[in-house]
Amino acid sequence: MPPEIIKGLKDVYFDTTESSFIDGIEGKLLYRGYNIHDLAEKSTFEEVVYLLLYGKLPNKKELADFDALLRANRIIPNEVIQVLDLVKNSHPMDALRTGISALSAFDSEVTDNSVEATIRKGIRLTAMGPTIVAAHHRLRKGQEPVAPNPDLNHAGNFLYMLFNELPDQETTDLLDVDFILHAEHGPNASAFAARVTASTVSDLHSCIVTGVGTLKGPAHGGAAEEVMKMALDIGKPENAAEYAKNILDDGGRIMGFGHRVYKAEDPRARHLRDRSRALGEKKGHPEWFQILQHLEEDAMVPYRSKGICVNVDFFAGSIYYLLDIPDDLFISIFALGRIPGWT
Repeated sequence: MPPEIIKGLKDVYFDTTESSFIDGIEGKLLYRGYNIHDLAEKSTFEEVVYLLLYGKLPNKKELADFDALLRANRIIPNEVIQVLDLVKNSHPMDALRTGISALSAFDSEVTDNSVEATIRKGIRLTAMGPTIVAAHHRLRKGQEPVAPNPDLNHAGNFLYMLFNELPDQETTDLLDVDFILHAEHGPNASAFAARVTASTVSDLHSCIVTGVGTLKGPAHGGAAEEVMKMALDIGKPENAAEYAKNILDDGGRIMGFGHRVYKAEDPRARHLRDRSRALGEKKGHPEWFQILQHLEEDAMVPYRSKGICVNVDFFAGSIYYLLDIPDDLFISIFALGRIPGWT
């Protein structure tokens, strides 16, 4: 009798974790016991990184010290910038993967797999990840990388390095929430792959590189980009229902709907839904949210009873697009938020 093949590890338990808890039936997500709704509305990304790494929310002094540590570790070696320049024509995720590999050559603790050293390395990689992505983006445009700004928080500094402009507080807060929502999500494909690498007693840099490489796949991290491409194809809100019908009648998928775990709405989606609407109105382009709204509230309503609801990617792409972030950077932003979770 041939062995049973469990594709996608569906209903297979391979390890335990205290970092997050997902109830796919009820649509709940907890980080270290804290509801994602509370964290998204009341915390900062820096607080959430501390929570994931240390298992508790920081007090005022702990947060100040931790924030200072992140800010102090943003600068990447000039040799890594030279490597990024060599691969400036590559996809941003390839550049991020390459940059993290290059950083391992300059980390004196790279082979120290103790919990304490792993946390320190995770902090450094969390801090340097945005610098890699922003530097590569500017190099491929023929521009000089922008040095990190120690006066800005994690999200604001990334936007500053990307565009060489000080972001407003509203935009900074928006990206901060996005990072929080993407920070951790249990045993998904990239986390599983990173854990396989860790199980061989490899180093953290190798584990994060594994996670980045797995996340790059369109079946994992590419949905936000595909949703925005779909919205651009639709063009106008009144075209949404017919567009969706044609796709579904041909046996296709509407990107941004459905999830391997959730049979109810992805709890992260509502935070980006509200912000996508507000940002579109602020920018004078409400049509992108309206297109997505037509898809969600019209074309896809019959599928809710089957557990096919919007996921976190559905509204993320419209937010990045309205912030003038190139579509091939969408997955990189996902990865920057997820580094603490992989750690």
